[in-house]
Amino acid sequence: MAEETIKDWTGRIIGYIETKPNGDKVVRAFSRRILGYYYKNRNVTTDFYGRVLAQGDCCGMLIGRE
Repeated sequence: MAEETIKDWTGRIIGYIETKPNGDKVVRAFSRRILGYYYKNRNVTTDFYGRVLAQGDCCGMLIGRE
């Protein structure tokens, strides 16, 4: 499992995106709270509650919503 650290323009860490071996992703806030998911086989991005937010990989938009 790979983890990408997301930083703002000042270099402050604002979140993380974990990529699983099957291509699914888990989006986490700086506090490690789960913000949402990307499911590769369905090609959708969902929020924490499972509501579909977008078609495709839009994980970055979840971090800015916190």
